[in-house]
Parts: sequence; structure tokens; C-alpha cells
Amino acid sequence: MNSFDIVIVGAGPAGAMAAYMAASRQVKVLIIEKEMLPRYKTCGGGLVFRGRNRLPFDISPVVEKTFNELEVFFEDASHYFLTKRTDPIITMVMRDGFDALLVEKAMEKGAHIRDKTQLNGLEETENGILLQTSAGEIRTRYLIAADGALSPTAKMAGWKESRTLIPALEYEVMVGKTDFERLSKKVRFDVDAVPHGYAWCFPKGNHLSLGVASMRKQKINLKAFYQDYLKKLNIREILSSTAHGFQIPIAPRTDGFSKGNVLLVGDAAGFADPLTAEGISNALYSGELAVNAILENFEHNQLTHVAYQNKLEEKLLPELKTSAIMAWVFYTQPSLRNLLLQKYGQKGCELLTDIFMGKKAFPENIKQRLKEKIPLLKFI
Repeated sequence: MNSFDIVIVGAGPAGAMAAYMAASRQVKVLIIEKEMLPRYKTCGGGLVFRGRNRLPFDISPVVEKTFNELEVFFEDASHYFLTKRTDPIITMVMRDGFDALLVEKAMEKGAHIRDKTQLNGLEETENGILLQTSAGEIRTRYLIAADGALSPTAKMAGWKESRTLIPALEYEVMVGKTDFERLSKKVRFDVDAVPHGYAWCFPKGNHLSLGVASMRKQKINLKAFYQDYLKKLNIREILSSTAHGFQIPIAPRTDGFSKGNVLLVGDAAGFADPLTAEGISNALYSGELAVNAILENFEHNQLTHVAYQNKLEEKLLPELKTSAIMAWVFYTQPSLRNLLLQKYGQKGCELLTDIFMGKKAFPENIKQRLKEKIPLLKFI
């Protein structure tokens, strides 16, 4: 069993979704994962409704909490917004359990999994790719790189770094009973709690996932801003705390998403949302698109490249471009942002909520719309 139609590197949402979609169509597919599953994965663990709604199976066994409302605060400003929906806006998961469930569902469809397996090299051949792994050689017609922000697979396949990676720091925190009861009722975002970024409070089943992120690449002492955030939340008792630093790619690669018989998905491609840094929903979506492109053009990899690019350009890439413009205003032009919030804040918050509920698309021609709202805005 060392020859496959598709091999996927990485057992996160992008890889597991790709495996599920391929196996559902009776394709011989293998996931290789360097860690032993289940494994801890640094992530806030907030799955927005449009991502959850993409999943063709129930994930309730791994749901920690669901939230039908969320709060957005702004540092040193009076702006405050609350949105509510009948469906859960955000579903909280721990990535070890969530990823393991996705892989299990893929295996039920016939996918193979080899964890504790490291990809050490790859070689393009006449009929596909020869992989050198810690478990021996594996042959595959197509390779999907779903190995996250660092993506050694992309480097092996010849990609240079062209994404924008931002720094983030996340803590899994056990707090006292009083603090947990007070903070576990709503999802909370605090914009500007970090310069050009935000902080978050994601309640889980018995603890809080707290984090801070800068939405631009910069040298910054995130630990200091995290300590300030604890004070802002008025947390009196910390029973235990585990820190995890990581990077989030919030701009897609500029040199394409496929080479030879290799396709990039999820964070390996740079598909996290530039405004919120949420990456799970686009990871799931891109994994699905990659498999569809492969299976529609299995015998012709050049057609696979074209098909994958076209599928990305139908929705995902335009949304990322629009979100990047919104993020530029939101995080780098605070005076302009505050003016817009004063006039359109709640309406805008409701629109973004609808987008991440999957009810609406990102607005088109965002540059022109901003110029119409603010005629003096010449620099966008």
C-alpha cells in the first residue's frame, strides 16, 4: 500500500477535508502526519458557522461550547458592538479532538492515515511524485500540501516565501470558578488591545483560550500585551496557564498555488482571513476545491492547475482581497476606522457576522464604496 492517487501532508482541517472528499469518491488517498494523533494544535479553536456548515457530518462530540452572540470592544474608545444570531456564530473546539474527528470521518470513507510519519523529500517523476518519508517511499499521482503556516512541503516543492505571516500568542488558561462563570458566557474580541491587532477571549468547556495577535508583521512583545489583557479582563485567579506562540499567514502566496503535481491548501497557501485571522473555514473550503480540481482533470496536471486557480478565483481569492482592504482600514487607519464605526458601526458588524455565518458575501468594489462614503479618501 505504498502507491496512492492522492497523498495529503497534514491532518488539519484542510488536509482532513481533502481526504474526506477524495475518499467519498472512491479515490485511493493517504494522509501523512508527522505527529501522533490526536495532537495538540495551537489555535484559538473558533469555528465560524460558515465553516461548520460546510462539514457534511455532525461534529457535536467535539464541540466545547457554542455562542449565538459575540462582543467587540475597542481600546480607549466608546465603540462597542454586540451581535446575535439564532444559529451559533462561533463553535468552540479544541483542535486535537476536532482534527482527529475529521480524520476519523475521512477514514470511514476509506482514506488511509499514517501518523508519526515525516516527509523528508519529494521528487517529480513521469507519472507523479515519489515521496521520501520516515516510513519509507510512497508514490502518488498528486500531492496536497496541508501542513500549515510553516509548510516544509511547499519549500520542498519549490515555493519561495511570499505570504504575510503575523505573530500571535495563545494561552490555554484555567481560572477560578468566579472568573470562569463571568467570562464564559460570551465570545469577546478587544480591538487595539494590541497595536494594529486585537485580543480574544474564547471560553471552552472548562477553561479559557486567551490570545493576542498583531495583524502586521512586526517585532512586538506580545507577552506584555497579554498581561495587560488579563488585567483588562479582571482575572483574579489563574490556576494554570500554557503559552503557545505561532504565526498566521494572512495574505495568499503571490507565486501560485500549484506546481507540477503539488497543490497548496489552507495556511500553506496563505488563506487565513486578513481581517480576523480566522483560518479554519477557508482551510476546509480550499481542501475541497483542490480535490475537485484534481478529480476533474486527473490525467492532465496542467488542466488541474488551471481548474484549481479558477475555483479559487470564483470566491475565495476575491474575498481575501476585499478583506485585506478592510483590514488595512481597520488596523492601520484608526481615525478613518473610527469615523466609519461612528456612522456605520453596528451595520458593519452585522454585515461581517452575516458573512461569517455564510449568509452574505463580502461586498464587491469595496474601494469604490469607501470613496463614495468618504470622497476625500484618495489614497486607497
